Amino acid sequence: MERTELVELLSPEGLRLLDSLPAYGTIDVVRAVSELRKAGHAAGLVAAALSQSRLRAKAAPKFDEFASRMLFTEAGLEQATRLRVAALHAGRFAGLRTDTDRPVRIVDLGCGIGGDAMAMAAIDLDVTAVDADEVTASVASYNLAPFPRASVVHSPAEDVNLDDFDAAWLDPARRTSGHNNTSRITRPEDYSPSLDWAFGLAQRMPVGVKLGPGHDRDLIPADAEAQWVSVDGQLVEMGLWFGALAREGIRRSALLLTATGAVEMTAEGDSDDAPVGELGSYVYEPDGAIIRARLIGDLARTLGAEMLSEGIAYLTAPTLVQTPFASAFRVLEVLPVDEKKLRLALQERRIGTLEIKKRGVDVDPAALRSRLKLKGPESATLILTRAAGHRVALLVERVR
Repeated sequence: MERTELVELLSPEGLRLLDSLPAYGTIDVVRAVSELRKAGHAAGLVAAALSQSRLRAKAAPKFDEFASRMLFTEAGLEQATRLRVAALHAGRFAGLRTDTDRPVRIVDLGCGIGGDAMAMAAIDLDVTAVDADEVTASVASYNLAPFPRASVVHSPAEDVNLDDFDAAWLDPARRTSGHNNTSRITRPEDYSPSLDWAFGLAQRMPVGVKLGPGHDRDLIPADAEAQWVSVDGQLVEMGLWFGALAREGIRRSALLLTATGAVEMTAEGDSDDAPVGELGSYVYEPDGAIIRARLIGDLARTLGAEMLSEGIAYLTAPTLVQTPFASAFRVLEVLPVDEKKLRLALQERRIGTLEIKKRGVDVDPAALRSRLKLKGPESATLILTRAAGHRVALLVERVR
């Protein structure tokens, strides 16, 4: 979204038009454009309204019913925190206390479209949202308008006077500038603001920092609590918490959010891996948050399991223990690793639909599936990995 589009959209006519549109997935866009133009709406306004309608539909998984009352940029939505996760961020700040009776004052530096600030304001925290991009700050202002204790400032994070705030939340921009077709930034020193600046701020006040889940673990400060968050099996972020926002005695955390609730595994640091054992009747695939937090060894010990092979994130055990922290698979057969023999084995079992999972082996599952020339009515799951250092092909069934 460009500035001129935003100005048009934020007019009374633009907002009425946007709110009058039916759900994006239910309309014929070409026909809608034609009808709206015939009704007298300017071409730019029609394009902006339909674009926002599309983004609102795309935002629904992150913002639920709130998406239908928000504005977005393409890049802002891409990096926005899911509302459910943002509520957990806000909960950390809600636990802070000041020396007076006044509410805790939080500054959200790099607020984007305002998702985290919305969650904070919704629980009556005083929050000032800051963004260096004019259009993004304007979008955040619109989204935060219903919350009287939230305000928005258009400014680089580094230029904000932080003396009036008790704590800070940072979601450094990890994409190139702009609102559409941006690309990912890989070097932390190029983030906006940079990580060195963010970590320096953490020496002055309680700070939370949102980063990508694949962020280099060697760059995690020793005094930070690092929490990896998984939503319905998808690893979505790593949060770093400093000062009073970090929990005592916890430096590694894996938090899993599912349809049935939240579960967490914590530790004072990386856990030691379990020993390598014999292939048992069950194989476990830990959730991505467990893997990134390096809590695989702790998980193994809770399951009575061992590593399937050194350095590979599969566990094995002779018996089944239900856990929310890993997917469990019952081992049906050990099949040949040789591709020709594997193809024959699958044909004999009339397997036409095959899920291929792999760790520790150089295999392209899509290309292999094509070469196997699968036919038949049966479905199966194949795990390609290593057991005690040797390649194995395991025919398994997922334990529901």
